[in-house]
Amino acid sequence: MSKKLVILGGGESGVGTAILGMKNGFEVFVSDFGNIKENYKKVLLHHKIAFEDGGHTSAKILQADVVMKSPGIPDTAPIVKQLNEAGILVISEIEFARAFTEATIVGITGSNGKTTTATLTHGLLKKELNVALGGNIGKSFAEQVSEGKYENYVLELSSFQLDGIKDFAPHIAVLTNLSPDHLDRYEYDYDKYIASKFRITMNQTEEDYFIYDADDEEIIKWLKTHEIKAKKLPFSLTKEVTEGAYIKDKQIIVSINNTHFTMPITTLGLQGQHNVKNAMAATSVATLLKIRKATIRESLQNFQGVEHRLEKVLKIGNVMYVNDSKATNVNATFYALDSMTSPTVWIVGGVDKGNDYEELLPLVNEKVKAIICLGVDNSKIINQFGNVVDMMVEATSMEEAVKIAYKLSERNDTVLLSPACASFDLFENYEDRGRQFKEAVRNL
Repeated sequence: MSKKLVILGGGESGVGTAILGMKNGFEVFVSDFGNIKENYKKVLLHHKIAFEDGGHTSAKILQADVVMKSPGIPDTAPIVKQLNEAGILVISEIEFARAFTEATIVGITGSNGKTTTATLTHGLLKKELNVALGGNIGKSFAEQVSEGKYENYVLELSSFQLDGIKDFAPHIAVLTNLSPDHLDRYEYDYDKYIASKFRITMNQTEEDYFIYDADDEEIIKWLKTHEIKAKKLPFSLTKEVTEGAYIKDKQIIVSINNTHFTMPITTLGLQGQHNVKNAMAATSVATLLKIRKATIRESLQNFQGVEHRLEKVLKIGNVMYVNDSKATNVNATFYALDSMTSPTVWIVGGVDKGNDYEELLPLVNEKVKAIICLGVDNSKIINQFGNVVDMMVEATSMEEAVKIAYKLSERNDTVLLSPACASFDLFENYEDRGRQFKEAVRNL
């Protein structure tokens, strides 16, 4: 008898898991409460995988031996509660897929910088190793495992993916930083969210490595009260470390396992303190995996960043338009505003995840000349910043927001889309939001 695998959610991770499950002899059924996109339906039909959308058939789902839940589905969803009550194992894609590969895994999580760090790490490794990039970014990890081509994976991991692991353990785990995010999924309890991020270390052994930001107070606080078996490798902008990465005389210095690497900060392709940290984390991984120093230097110099993260779109009438749609929390927007060097028209708003905008006040005061609110409910933003800026406008579409920004901006200004919120009120996701911004700018 073949085991029954039920997959909740017919998106990238769901369809990838379905393909991997089918290739490994599972009887697979995909169920999506919403509508499955046409391109994913075609893949399921091509592989002759049974599916339903527009609702869940409980009777069929509850026959499962194992259920893979897509990261976007909360544990509070009625079908998930039913599965838990029935004692059926519910896991994430990374937990399911890990069982079918012997590859070396680098897992990268954190509130901010994980996409940049994962993309940069993959860039450092790919010239010398057979390596794929997956997880919360690009092609699904499960589908890539089904292809059986890779000996190494760099995985960007969200807290939601880590919530669904049982045995998953990366050989190298990276925690970029911690700041309040997705608190709506963690009963507005920051400690629960932090514990979720640290799940990346829970199955690691003494043979594994944990790379972390030693300047992050929450990380340090957690490490003082919890034991981690993996070898700890800190990176820091403020203090020297014996094993790990630090800054001295404006140079990145990485010292791991008797290997020493140095590089001037000024030669990095991406500038800004947060990008120095991303480079330190990625270099620590590359050093552990014995990538040549010349390769690391060249990759760090040439790296140009990721789409939707402080991405320069166009200059129009000497006004620079910057797409930071990936900033879905306050801390990410803090970095964006902090990096602004000219008067800024700021487009902000979306689905609030329990945000506290207080920490942005000094930056808004100093750098922002006008705010355009782009969301269904902007009351929190208006209350927080209404008295701080001279001009505050509400927009109901990206096209309208960009047109207003064009009118409000003057020569040498910057128009910054950095929403500090999720995108699901007006857009499919942050990528859709970023692409609509870029299209609206080009249409000017």
